[in-house]
Amino acid sequence: MRGYFGIGVEGISKAYNLGAVLRTAHAFGASFAFSIDAFHKAREIDRTDTSRSSTHLPYYEWDSLDDFVLPKGCSLVGVELVEDSIELPSFRHPTNCAYILGPEMGSLSEPVQEACDYIVKIPTKFCINVSLAAALTLYDRTISMGGYPDRPVRPGGPDLDAVSNWQPAGYRRKARAAKS
Repeated sequence: MRGYFGIGVEGISKAYNLGAVLRTAHAFGASFAFSIDAFHKAREIDRTDTSRSSTHLPYYEWDSLDDFVLPKGCSLVGVELVEDSIELPSFRHPTNCAYILGPEMGSLSEPVQEACDYIVKIPTKFCINVSLAAALTLYDRTISMGGYPDRPVRPGGPDLDAVSNWQPAGYRRKARAAKS
């Protein structure tokens, strides 16, 4: 998969949820994770972050949105149930971006929503746990950008020819370059 991504949460208060978000970020190959205005007991994060993600990817803690800094060319994508947001299954993920989710018992603040280049929503009837929302967002990124073969029309997996001929995204360029 080309590009990079990070994921973070604004105003998170439960260390277990932050630990689960960090573990999910690590599992999906995030380049960094962050929090803005977090209040949690840091020593409890490791109870759910069993992969010890802090030893594998940078974790940034910003006190406020004013302190928040992203790399140049990195889009900010909010994940929030608001009226004008884009449904996640219809969203084309930016190559380089950071996803930001709201706190457990609230929504992304207006200033954070205004800072976002895009706001997406997971098509559910009501809000779901922040760590589950993080996992679904990163899964959607992986499926849509990971170079997987198209899903079959009928139930089940792809036929064996599709699987045996499938190559990860970018593989053909590398193979052609090796032949040159």
